[in-house]
Amino acid sequence: MIFNTGAALLDAIVLSIVSRDLRGTYGYKITQDVRDVIDISESTLYPVLRRLLKEDCLESYDLAIDGRNRRYYRITESGRLQLNLYRGEWNSYAQKISRILEEAKG
Repeated sequence: MIFNTGAALLDAIVLSIVSRDLRGTYGYKITQDVRDVIDISESTLYPVLRRLLKEDCLESYDLAIDGRNRRYYRITESGRLQLNLYRGEWNSYAQKISRILEEAKG
């Protein structure tokens, strides 16, 4: 993608992906799902997860899978409120940008 992905958009994408499953999902799976949308490295994603944890938008818990500990992330109520805010802002922003780009066809 040639457009820059700011922190708020990345937060919105991560919150949206994590919100898909009420039990939560683990970091590697989140990375893979984000990569379906934008090019991102794990070294970029984990600071986002830590920030969202610190802001109480996510909570985490550990689960042993095949003898290894896997950290899961689950969206909180505060995270759902933030995600809804992001969705509203994104819809408004996307409509404005689309309108400008469509007007430029002529």
